[in-house]
Amino acid sequence: MASMAKLEGPIQIGALSERTGVNIETIRYYERIGLLTAPPRTTGGYRRYDIEGVRRLSFIRRLRELGFGLDAVRAMLDLAETKRTSCNAVRGLASKHLTEVQSKMKDLRRMERVLKEMIASCDRGVTPECPIIEALWRAVS
Repeated sequence: MASMAKLEGPIQIGALSERTGVNIETIRYYERIGLLTAPPRTTGGYRRYDIEGVRRLSFIRRLRELGFGLDAVRAMLDLAETKRTSCNAVRGLASKHLTEVQSKMKDLRRMERVLKEMIASCDRGVTPECPIIEALWRAVS
């Protein structure tokens, strides 16, 4: 669980990872693609993150948990960090994402029905051929 205790100064990447619940490799990746600004380094080469880095990464993590793609995260960050934040623009991004989520839910419900039908057709595993395997092979042929 990520800790939200008060930050007492710059922290290294391991502490940032622990504090935000984001994997260290993911943090490095976010830096490489520009979602996170690479922080200053110590003379020993260690990254040193401040409270803004913690807040930004926590914001990114929350958006990713909600299923936003990297382009949408970038757009939300841009909107959140400008003084011209438009609620309409944020609403537009959120509405687009909601449509995507609803579409995925529809697909998942359809997959649930198909899986239930395949499982039910197995006849408790007493037939020599497995109907699930047969159905899956038919789907790729």
